[in-house]
Amino acid sequence: MKKTTPKNFEDALAQLETITEAMQRNDLPLEEALAAYQRGQELAQFCQQKLAEGEQEVQVLDGDDLKELQLDGQE
Repeated sequence: MKKTTPKNFEDALAQLETITEAMQRNDLPLEEALAAYQRGQELAQFCQQKLAEGEQEVQVLDGDDLKELQLDGQE
């Protein structure tokens, strides 16, 4: 299992989805399943970090006042 740092959130999420699908098929030997689980944990942590950074950036852009997103047509 390759342990390179993902380029971005989307890359990490795609890798995580691939790992999840492989583990759900139950076709990995135990050693590979354990390595895949560990890699999945690393990728999940990377995604959580990127989401937290994005939230922080939005707060800065909104003047540290996080607001609810209002979509067109919603009140």
